[in-house]
Amino acid sequence: MEVSVYRSRVTGAVLAAVLSCVAVSAGADEMGKALSEKAGIPYPAVIAHRGASYDAPESTAPAYLLARDLGADYLELDLQRTRDGVLIALHDDNLRRTTNVTQRFPERADQPVSSFTLAELKSLDAGTWFNVAHPDRARPTYADQKILTLDEVIDIAEGGTNKPGLYIETKQPKLFPGIEKDLKEKLAARGWVDTSAPAQVVTGGKTVQVASMPGRVVLQTFEKSSMELLQQEMPNVPKVLLLWLESGSIEPRPMPSFADSGEKDKAAYYAKLEVKSKEEYASWLDWAKQHGALGIGPSSALTHGGDQSYADLVQPWMNQMAHEKGLIVHPYTVDEAVDFQKISAQGVDGFFTNRPAELLKFYDRPSSDTIDTILKRHGY
Repeated sequence: MEVSVYRSRVTGAVLAAVLSCVAVSAGADEMGKALSEKAGIPYPAVIAHRGASYDAPESTAPAYLLARDLGADYLELDLQRTRDGVLIALHDDNLRRTTNVTQRFPERADQPVSSFTLAELKSLDAGTWFNVAHPDRARPTYADQKILTLDEVIDIAEGGTNKPGLYIETKQPKLFPGIEKDLKEKLAARGWVDTSAPAQVVTGGKTVQVASMPGRVVLQTFEKSSMELLQQEMPNVPKVLLLWLESGSIEPRPMPSFADSGEKDKAAYYAKLEVKSKEEYASWLDWAKQHGALGIGPSSALTHGGDQSYADLVQPWMNQMAHEKGLIVHPYTVDEAVDFQKISAQGVDGFFTNRPAELLKFYDRPSSDTIDTILKRHGY
């Protein structure tokens, strides 16, 4: 009898805990959905990180065309500027990893992107590296793909049946003084920033029409100074502060450096990092909100590790705190179903992903076309 009562009490306690977690998750979902809808941002959002960059060379035409036609809500890109003043989409601050710069300009291989003219950058092969790195996904037509200008990415966003939005990061903005103003002028010239005639929310239908929503452009940055300038230049455009855990950014609890930690794997090292305090985390959210951000982009610790697995900044209390402060949560960069499931349950509002096809399946929005079909349709 006593054992039976004990078991009953334990079972009841476990059930209560489970129901409590479900209630918290449901509450976070409702808060995130309401905040996203208020800003005119899709919920949950599929943000194609450098395009569909698992299946095609990052930030190139096939990657963005594939992401668009699969049905991603946003084409994500890192913004840099050439020596002759042209805005381009490229992640790294030098050209070694994703181009043949060592063959084309061997004496300049370690120079920053900003030291090259657009013509010089267009002379580089930005696709062959992908075939070498990922032979299982290689295609002969990826060879000699070109670095894209912002104009060319906009052309892709505007050029299909699906009309995705743009999710633009100012990359290393201190290397490009005035890039925030340049971005405003380009977006305005292309009709993507027009405060006199705000976009209307489009609902229903089978195609993506984010380009017709108020949140058609989202601006993102890790740099507080760039956030302030983006807010100054484009106060009515949605902004996201990207979050990183290290001294100089969000302060972690004291821990040895990676070199002194004994860890051989950076993902395992990052997974052990913890925020110094809830007050420290809250101070970053407060700063973001006070300086015009409507969301945050936190890092994620991934189940299977890898070079995209960082500190866990998507813990339930963190996401709940963000929502309570009026901020949406778009974590980076998540590619596998196990992590879509786990992190969604913790209360986020979409993901940056290299694999939009997989995230769309997870959200019950699978493309009617295969990856191969789409790429072949565009000649790849």
